[in-house]
Amino acid sequence: MLDPDAVKSKFELDPEWPDDLMAEFENNINAGVVGSKLVSESDRVRVWHISVKPGERLPVHHHVLDYFWTALNSGRARSHFHDGRTSESEYRPGDTKHFKFARGEFMMHDLENIGETELKFTTVEFLDSENEVLEIKK
Repeated sequence: MLDPDAVKSKFELDPEWPDDLMAEFENNINAGVVGSKLVSESDRVRVWHISVKPGERLPVHHHVLDYFWTALNSGRARSHFHDGRTSESEYRPGDTKHFKFARGEFMMHDLENIGETELKFTTVEFLDSENEVLEIKK
């Protein structure tokens, strides 16, 4: 489990964001769920499916493990990040992005579907990363 005060010390949340979004960052510091559905787990990886319908969002979640995602279809999304950034992205089938975190590094963000099609991704987390694996609370 991560020390909430240590994580919060790295927050640079935008004061213009809604209160409920700000609260999600505070409440999800130890959120190990990074997708809509965990479809496979071994001693080496966790494989997640992400599915977000238009107008819906995947809540703020915490990445501490090395991982990659691949878009399964086209779509548009907005994300808010723990460092105060807000970004909008367009995705095409096959788009893939890899992330690597050194000890103590992390990323927290949400994923809001601002397009007209359901967003679908596969995300693979590597359990042998530098940081401790976050528990998946059921």
